[in-house]
Amino acid sequence: MTPLPISNGEARRLFLDRHALGPRAAHALDHEETLALVRKLGFVQLDSVNTVERAHHMILFSRAGGYRRETLHALHHERRALFEHWTHDASLIPIEFYPHWHHRFRAAKARIDHPRWRQRFGPEPEKAIRNVRARIRKEGALAARDFEDKGEGGWWGWGPSKTALEYLWRTGELAIARRDGFEKVYDLAARVIPDEWRKARPTRGQTIDWACREALERLGMATPTEIAAFFDLVEIAEARTWAKEALRRKEIVEVTVEGADGMRKPALALPGIEARITALDEMPESLRLLSPFDPAIRDRKRTIRLFGFDYRIEIFVPEAKRRYGYYVLPILEGDRFVARADLKTHRDKGLLEVKGMWLEPGMKLDKVRKAAIEDALGELARFTGADRVAAGAPLRRARGA
Repeated sequence: MTPLPISNGEARRLFLDRHALGPRAAHALDHEETLALVRKLGFVQLDSVNTVERAHHMILFSRAGGYRRETLHALHHERRALFEHWTHDASLIPIEFYPHWHHRFRAAKARIDHPRWRQRFGPEPEKAIRNVRARIRKEGALAARDFEDKGEGGWWGWGPSKTALEYLWRTGELAIARRDGFEKVYDLAARVIPDEWRKARPTRGQTIDWACREALERLGMATPTEIAAFFDLVEIAEARTWAKEALRRKEIVEVTVEGADGMRKPALALPGIEARITALDEMPESLRLLSPFDPAIRDRKRTIRLFGFDYRIEIFVPEAKRRYGYYVLPILEGDRFVARADLKTHRDKGLLEVKGMWLEPGMKLDKVRKAAIEDALGELARFTGADRVAAGAPLRRARGA
């Protein structure tokens, strides 16, 4: 069959809809609504950087103005509806997905002899593991600070006990019971993860099929490489084999997706994509700011291809070499990225500082857009605990525009 052509406008709308960036809820989300939002996204990335707001809170706030931090904490710490582990990075993940992480646990066990692990464990890794395991069994949930040995130098100063905690967590024997501030508190998985999910053991084939289908559902259309990268649970070669077999069984379809530059690229989609596109709501023209770690912009090449928006996080770029700034948030208006802003929350002063703002090529700052940006900044300020916004630099054009 001839691959179904998808226009750039259709692709942007579908992609944003799949990433819950359509109409934005303003009411206070309850537990079930917050959980449903995390499930729609697949996971929410955690990150320690608090320059404006921590990634997990900002990601959910961008999609629901009535999002409340305490609800997410309750879903993880109390209701055990979410668990923390790795996707492409540390994330909060719906608990029903947990069985498929057993394959990641097994892979982590095989890496204990890696030189980096051995170096951090010190001369007696087995002793460190036994000590950590015994203390948690006896005392209950513990953090790294509860152990006396401290590391020096690289890898965030991990000592043998912190290394053992991380190893036992990554291999599934421990789980993150909660975060105190942003510090992990570990406990036995048997005391954190409900038996229904902890004891289930899907085959590798079942996990590949699940991961690929769930990724494609959340991406709308994707290549095997993008499918594999979504949860980071399967290899690209496994995703390619899955796609070949799913196409043969007519469980997925081939499409061509028009990019922002007019070029077409092949991709895969679930059947019924035409009806799904037709049923999409019109994109709201309201404006919102996204976290630098937002899943919609995680794949920089895809962001350029679909939206013509060239975005990089410059946290680790030396200040003199930054194009824009340390913590720059993309500004999404409808289905277009119209600007970007370098922001910083000064919590001690109750201030959200706009250190710089840049319009994208072809975008004008008319009265309507200016008011929308001011409203979005004001809403974000209130969410971060600030009561005012201060602009420290004039509006400029994006570099190279």
